Amino acid sequence: MKSIPKLIRRFVGIMLLSIILLVILNVAFYAIAFVRNTPEFSPWDMAEKTAAALQSTDKGFLLPEDIAAKLKEQNAWAVLIDNDTKQVVWQTDNLPANIPMRYTLSDIAKLTRGYVDGYPAFTGEAPNGLLVLGYPRNSFWKHTRASWDYDFIANLPKNTLMLLAVNIALIFLIYAVANSKLLRSIEPIINGIQDLSRGGPVCLKEKGVLSELAENINKTSDILQKQTWELRKKETARANWIAGVSHDVRTPLAMVMGYAGQLEGSRNLSEDQRKKAAAIVKQSKRMKDLINDLNLASKLEYDMQPLTLKQENAISIVRQVVVDFMNMDIDDRYPIEWKTADSIPACYITVDRELLKRAISNLIQNSINHNEKGCGIYVSVEADNNNCRICIEDSGIGASDEQIDRLNNTPHYMVCDTNTTEQRHGLGLLIVKQIIDGHGGKVFIDHSEYGGFKVVLVIPK
Repeated sequence: MKSIPKLIRRFVGIMLLSIILLVILNVAFYAIAFVRNTPEFSPWDMAEKTAAALQSTDKGFLLPEDIAAKLKEQNAWAVLIDNDTKQVVWQTDNLPANIPMRYTLSDIAKLTRGYVDGYPAFTGEAPNGLLVLGYPRNSFWKHTRASWDYDFIANLPKNTLMLLAVNIALIFLIYAVANSKLLRSIEPIINGIQDLSRGGPVCLKEKGVLSELAENINKTSDILQKQTWELRKKETARANWIAGVSHDVRTPLAMVMGYAGQLEGSRNLSEDQRKKAAAIVKQSKRMKDLINDLNLASKLEYDMQPLTLKQENAISIVRQVVVDFMNMDIDDRYPIEWKTADSIPACYITVDRELLKRAISNLIQNSINHNEKGCGIYVSVEADNNNCRICIEDSGIGASDEQIDRLNNTPHYMVCDTNTTEQRHGLGLLIVKQIIDGHGGKVFIDHSEYGGFKVVLVIPK
């Protein structure tokens, strides 16, 4: 099934996209937080600037006003420890009272890397001693035991990427395990929907995460199966009714035609009476043809007409039908012109020969029936690599754009022509469409270049 792998790929894609977006958002968040929480000045730089700016004079030590102002602004204090005596020889005015005034070497070592009585301390080298800069408690955090293995630092990028890869693999594994049950539930649902689209019965297990969806699909399947059964029942009744009526009408119709034929040829009747008998014979024959067409259309519609498919030469079949009509056209009112090029000796297609002959006959007869004053009929066969095209057109009265559009797009085949007293049933065209559909082909109806009606049959090879 193509849908399940596609669904899995979609889930995995969403998961990977989510991971990438989360990584980007986290990096952006920490970058912004780092920038916002990083002070505008460096305490170490400030300690070095203060130590460099502190000047020794005859009156003692002097700190420039700009540096003093910055220390006051930062609420920082400073002391200068003499190199020789290890005593504080200078201090700022805001020095806390608990800051020692004498230091040992160990005290200096501690404050250099950490704190003085809880105050974060930063040192700078002055000419006469060590300057210690202190900031308020809890203003800075200092890592007093900073020592890192060199290999750890050198391999940090590689180890970070490996850790990220392991995290992604673990997330994918957790995601796959968490969604495997859902995927197992989706597969029968998709199979059920596909069976539903093909008209087959569906019975899914109504349990799991998608139990409600499975229940609704089962109900839909039951409704469709019931509707299909009812429709098949109606179609069977309709087909049986048509077949029964056709059978029941044939016998009395044959008697009517037989007696009317005898009356038409009787010398004991007047000319007017014989004409009436001839009209009865003609209309009875039309009724017989209509019944036969109706019966064939019903069989084709319900797939009750078996197709005897063979490899046949379409040109040969069409030419035979054309010759038969030429022989019947005694008064030459419907001359048929063969427009097929001599360069096309054959066009082989897989068809039912008799049904194709019936389709061609219906189209030629259609041109005859709708043009009582006569018309020219033009027949051609063309072939390409994939299809065989059979074209029947005439120079008769043709049809309007609206009629042609309706014939091409409307399944309704009953046409009432208001120009005549007779109803033109159009059943012949329906049978043509059904025959060509049964062969996997198409029918196109259009205006003829000769001014009349045109039908093109496209049948695959």
